[in-house]
Amino acid sequence: MDMAKGFLRGFTGAVAAALFVLGLTACQDEDRKDASGPAVIAPGKPGEKSRTLSPEQAARERPDDSPNAADFGYVQGMIEHHRQALTMSALAPERASADPVKRLAERIAAAQKPEIGAMEGWLQKHPAPGGGAGGHNHAGMPGMATEAQLAELRAAKGEAFDRLFLRLMIAHHEGALKMAGEALSGGNNVAVEEMANDVVAQQSAEIHRMRGMG
Repeated sequence: MDMAKGFLRGFTGAVAAALFVLGLTACQDEDRKDASGPAVIAPGKPGEKSRTLSPEQAARERPDDSPNAADFGYVQGMIEHHRQALTMSALAPERASADPVKRLAERIAAAQKPEIGAMEGWLQKHPAPGGGAGGHNHAGMPGMATEAQLAELRAAKGEAFDRLFLRLMIAHHEGALKMAGEALSGGNNVAVEEMANDVVAQQSAEIHRMRGMG
């Protein structure tokens, strides 16, 4: 019986000591975490191992994506480009004859209104140098309909409207693709790159759809 009690006391003491060591280690780990922050895993290039970086190292190695002139020009120009597409699409419910044309106009409006909001939000976060549009010639942007073409579209109705709407909107979308390509090749900001890629994906699909409707 005495041996059993002695064994039990020894076992209990060992457990208590182990728990103390574990608690001390956990406290030390927590102190290190608070002092340096969580580690950042940086994926390596193909064939290379990942690296573990401190928050300070990760901040130093993060690429600089400061907006440049191409980013500002794209966002400012595309806002106006989208607004014209909304103006054209707003005519379809009353003037188009084909349901597919009406549905297309609805999809264009549903997609481009939020995109305008996102781009305006980006400009609020990144005010353009000089606070303006930098003299951007919106009328000369690729794919923009002229005032005469818009007047012709407003005067058209039925099948004539459908044909003109599709012709003008295909050209409009093709212009947007050109602008997005210029932003992707010349810009530097990640958010603008994402917006341009969205425009390419969305409007390429719509061009294909419109050509099938013509």
